[in-house]
Amino acid sequence: MSGILDSVNQRTQLVGQNRLELLLFRLNGRQRFGINVFKVREVLQCPALTSMPKLNPLVRGVAHIRGQTISVIDLSMATGGRRIEDLKTAFIVIAEYNRSVQGFLVGAVERIINTNWDAIMPPPQGTGRASYLTAVTEVEGELVEILDVEKILNEISPLNTEVSQEVASTLNTDAHKDKIIFIADDSSVARNQVKRALTTLGLEIEMAKNGLEALKRLKEIAEETGDVTDKVGVLVSDIEMPEMDGYTLTAEIKNTPELQKLHVVLHTSLSGVFNQAMVKKVGADDFIAKFHPDELASAVQKWLGPEE
Repeated sequence: MSGILDSVNQRTQLVGQNRLELLLFRLNGRQRFGINVFKVREVLQCPALTSMPKLNPLVRGVAHIRGQTISVIDLSMATGGRRIEDLKTAFIVIAEYNRSVQGFLVGAVERIINTNWDAIMPPPQGTGRASYLTAVTEVEGELVEILDVEKILNEISPLNTEVSQEVASTLNTDAHKDKIIFIADDSSVARNQVKRALTTLGLEIEMAKNGLEALKRLKEIAEETGDVTDKVGVLVSDIEMPEMDGYTLTAEIKNTPELQKLHVVLHTSLSGVFNQAMVKKVGADDFIAKFHPDELASAVQKWLGPEE
């Protein structure tokens, strides 16, 4: 297990090719779950956990790892299941989301698989745990569920989505009142967080659940207007999305004449130095790490509208 992520830095070439690698794990039962390898810093046998007063009930304790104190969240409990009882056989997946590091307690860790984003599908409607899923895929004839970690974290520690008064006073979109802001993100929680932050700009907002849905809608708008920027001021897109990721969406936009003037701001909880290189490679205009409403609102105002 110690070597499961040894070659993670060599995998960055998958990004931008609509490909990803998933770390597969289980909670209490046979059901498999997945998390993007690029979110993961380390996987280790569950160490001794320290209880702290007033912890959220979903946080089993804190672990002291390499000089850092990390909260450990029971992923089974966080998604409505029973707690993981045997900590001696359990694992912690240490991951970075939204500029902070968390530990996710899981029952077992299996392996890493290589797949395509177009094999990652939106979750089925009506299933009991569907509200905690952003996507599903199939591995060896079995369904793998990809959890909406941003929803889980927001329930434990809600993010501030309000733009500060100081920044709000500097925002001026009068020249773009006829434009809309387009948001693409597979997490319903993340979409609404972005929407609330950008409502400060006073423009109409349209949203899509993944890159493919966003691309189809942007092409529809372009057919109506001749150029998508006649109506859309800026696109704010997540990177991790089923069917088509944000990098591929950006590359498609920049390679389509009626879309290519559209400014694209990539907004993601993915971390790593490869992000800036990929932003340049696919032609995105900006990259903002989730989630800071002041930075996001300021970036969107900066990129509203096509190049003069």
